[in-house]
Amino acid sequence: MGGAALPDNGWPADRIDTESAHSARIYDYIIGGKDYYPADKEAGDAMSREWPALPVHMRANRDWMNRAVAHLAKEAGIRQFLDIGTGIPTSPNLHEIAQSVAPESRVVYVDNDPIVLTLSQGLLASTPEGRTAYVEADMLDPASILDAPELRDTLDLTRPVALTVIAIVHFVLDEDDAVGIVRRLLEPLPSGSYLAMSIGTAEFAPQEVGRVAREYAARNMPMRLRTHAEAEEFFEGLELVEPGIVQVHKWHPDAATADGIRDEDIAMYGAVARKP
Repeated sequence: MGGAALPDNGWPADRIDTESAHSARIYDYIIGGKDYYPADKEAGDAMSREWPALPVHMRANRDWMNRAVAHLAKEAGIRQFLDIGTGIPTSPNLHEIAQSVAPESRVVYVDNDPIVLTLSQGLLASTPEGRTAYVEADMLDPASILDAPELRDTLDLTRPVALTVIAIVHFVLDEDDAVGIVRRLLEPLPSGSYLAMSIGTAEFAPQEVGRVAREYAARNMPMRLRTHAEAEEFFEGLELVEPGIVQVHKWHPDAATADGIRDEDIAMYGAVARKP
């Protein structure tokens, strides 16, 4: 942290750009969190004006993450998770869901945003039986993640790991090869590991989601939204768990999450797949 003076909220002011909106903080604002700045609120309000369903969509993605992780822990017996693009802690965090099923679960969180690091105490409150760790790294550099001592100390790569890449690849442009990055992260994980992803799409509300994407791009966060066929590329060679690649609210829905959600209000595909 370089010994920077900490403001009242404990964030090192020299590392956090409070003047510019940031995707993790916009998401936090829209789903009702508290760790955002005026620029993030302004961006979130502008985006929600363009597409009033945006909060519904973002909450549905979060609910999908909860269900996917619970499925991996309960049905697939996964006890190790590598979470890429974690974002600002929001309870229940991934380790809380996994450890509520199996207290010995281990989770490595990865993000490249200094604000997530400074708030990461919420990610590190593991059960005594399990472990959590945080790696500050950029998914565009998979080696920096896979070679991180925190990862090697926390996860046993001879045993299955669930790689979770949730609501992040729409910020990875074609020139950065999102599919290649995900494959590189899966590569060292053994047979029986899983990939769980949610992938932004404009296929259900193209005009509205297109306007939201323009708001992000205007704030220096260009987006790459994908079709169903493009989403399938991430899962080539893997065994998709039923029902395959579907909008997040249609993946193992429960009564609380599926009720009353319209397809046109969801701009995210979700899927879970096993590495053979």
